[in-house]
Amino acid sequence: MPYSLASYLTVSSLLFCLGMYTVLTRRNAIAILMGIELVLNAAALNFVAFSRFLQAVEKSAQLSGQVFTLFIIAVAAAEVAVALAIVLSLYSKMKTIDVEEFRQLHG
Repeated sequence: MPYSLASYLTVSSLLFCLGMYTVLTRRNAIAILMGIELVLNAAALNFVAFSRFLQAVEKSAQLSGQVFTLFIIAVAAAEVAVALAIVLSLYSKMKTIDVEEFRQLHG
């Protein structure tokens, strides 16, 4: 069964909406990080889909979607590592990962 660009964009928009819903509604820091990952994966899926279905002018431009996706994966991995380190540090001091409790850090 061949897949069209519209089917990839539908899945990508669902991922993006689920990620944004998670980020906006959750109070758990780990759940918020998971929502951000869904948003980044939606963007990566868009890059790969457009790279696959749109005609490239040059041969080197055909891989640009995959290169952007690898860059997104690297940035997401770094973002998760830093964010988890911050969450673990806050958990060791405050014994909670509720982002509402972190408002006490404003000084």
